[in-house]
Parts: sequence; structure tokens; C-alpha cells
Amino acid sequence: MQTPIETTLMVLRKIPDPRVDRTKVHRIEIILFVALCTYLSGGEGFYDMQAFAREKEDWLRKTIGMTSVPSHDTFNRVFQAISPECFGELLIELSRRLREEVSEEVVAFDGKTHRRTGDAKHCALHMLNAWAAENRLVLGQMAVDEKSNEITAVPQLMDLLDVKGCIVTADALNCQRTIAAKALEKKADYVLTVKGNQPTLYQELSQFMNKLSTQTVPGFESLEKDHGRIEIRRCWQSEDIGWYEDKHHWSGLRSFGMVEAVREHNGKVETSRRYYISSLACDAGRLARTVRCHWHIENCLHWSLDVVFNEDQSRARARNAAKNLGTLRAISMNLLRRMPGKQSMKTKRFQAALNDDYLLMVLKI
Repeated sequence: MQTPIETTLMVLRKIPDPRVDRTKVHRIEIILFVALCTYLSGGEGFYDMQAFAREKEDWLRKTIGMTSVPSHDTFNRVFQAISPECFGELLIELSRRLREEVSEEVVAFDGKTHRRTGDAKHCALHMLNAWAAENRLVLGQMAVDEKSNEITAVPQLMDLLDVKGCIVTADALNCQRTIAAKALEKKADYVLTVKGNQPTLYQELSQFMNKLSTQTVPGFESLEKDHGRIEIRRCWQSEDIGWYEDKHHWSGLRSFGMVEAVREHNGKVETSRRYYISSLACDAGRLARTVRCHWHIENCLHWSLDVVFNEDQSRARARNAAKNLGTLRAISMNLLRRMPGKQSMKTKRFQAALNDDYLLMVLKI
């Protein structure tokens, strides 16, 4: 039976080594292993990778056969050169190993811009993420040239993932017929947000759902109180789609939905309404849960990448470095989230830095 380190090295060894033979002082899996351990232990960049290798030199020599400490330039060159597509496939493979089967799991698609990777000549990197809400895992990533290119990237990323039996969600930018069709092709359902970028649909749907809300009670209602804020959420859903003339353009379209949120804080009351199209049958409670789960990608993934991994401050931008470091952060987050206990992500990284046995537990895949 393989040890966690042997399994990890075997997986990392699948990444094609782009270097010429005369420059291969360190094996590719050793460089990637050290880089992964650095991010799991609270490090952030190439200098930290060199520092980790130096401070853990005896342990790394004993456990993975590292012969000498790679320089920060070595780490930099490797992450610039390795294929983002191959590294992305590694993330997908690892997420499959860690993912537990959940009925009707919400898989949210949304993009995130890495703010400091741009300069006067180049746009900042924009990465599309697929997030499994119940498993709290990044299922896959894909770099896109601009935010608007998410529209074509979502079906491509969906093709790489197993979303059978899941509910695919996306924001208004990705409320597109091709994405609905791809979800049905992958044997998944969808819930897509409708806003002003689909002006005719938005106007017709909002009028229909607003009228419905005056004639019927909500199918689902919840009340939350937290830190002096009161929030009431109401959800209406209808399978009456016969009036919508373009319904045949949306594969599997079965229902329309609306979620109303009434927030009261410091005596100020705000009301907002969001509208959705879906392939789901009427179950307002399920629709409300799905909509809520979609925003976990902002609160649990994007927030953690910025606050815990300091992603927005990363300046790596040469060649493939930014894309590959983004994938490395996603892999590290998946491994840390799998660890039991109520500790924060920062605390888990601190424990991994202090305790080699804990680090080995994190690496178990």
C-alpha cells in the first residue's frame, strides 16, 4: 500500500516536464511537491518555496529524495513553463478523488480576476471556477482572456467535469442557451440568473413573477437573524411557461422562479428581487437552497483565495506562472478543506507548517 507521499509524487509525476534534459537538476515531481507543501504551510510565492525547501531540507531529503535546495528561479521557470491545461487536469483528478457523492449537488460556475497579474500591456488573468457547494471543493478551473469569454468557457469546462445529477448554476452573464443545452447534455439540471443582459426575457419574466407574487403566497420562506440584521427570504416558482414565446430556445426549460430578500439593519429596510429560469420542477424550497448555494462560490471560494491565500496580491504574470499558481492554490484549498475540525483555513495552514505529521495528513489523497 502506498504512503501519502508516494501517492502524491505519483500524481505529480503525470505533469509533463517541459525542461530540456541538461537543466533537470531536480525532478519535476519534487519541485511540485515542495511548491504544494509551501502553499499548504502558509507560503505564497517562489521565494517562500525556496525558504520552505531550505528549512525542511532534512525532512525532504528523507521523505522524497530531494538532493539539494531548488532556487526561487528554478520554481519560477518551472511554473512559467508547465502546461496550464495539464496542471488543470491534475486539479480535476484530485477533486474526483476527494469528492463525495451528493444528491442534486449545486455546482456553481463563476469567474474571478487576479487583480495584480495585469500591467500596462496585459490584462489581468481571469479564471473561471467550478465550485461544488456541498463538498466545498474546486472541481476545475479554466483561464479566459476576458470576463466576457466566460460564456464560451463554461461549456468547455463543463465538458471536463462530472456533473451528472447535479444542479448547474451561473450568474446573469452566463444565462445563455448554450450553457443550458450543455447542462442537459451532461445529464444535469440548471438554474440561471436573469438580469438586464437579457432585456426582453428579463422584462417579461419580472412582470410575470411580480404579478404571481401578488396572487399567491410564497412557496418557501425563511427568517435569519444575525449581528443585528434581520433577513427574510421568500421564493416563488411556477411551471407556467406556455406564455413565453421563446421557451423552445432554452433546452429543458421547465420553470421560472423569483427570490425576494427583505433586509433590515439599523432601522433601514432594503428589498431586492432576483429572477431565474430553470429545468427543475416546482419545489420552491429546493430552488431557494440552490440559489443560496450558488453564492457560496463568492463567500467560500473567492473570499478564501483572497484572504487566506492572498491571491489578489500575487504579481506572478510571466508566461504560464499566474495560471499555474492559481491552480496550485485551488489544489491546496481542496486538500485543506477536506481536513476535519472547525479550525479556520489559516489555522490549518499554520498547523501544517508546525507539524510534519499533520502536513502528511493533509497530503493524503
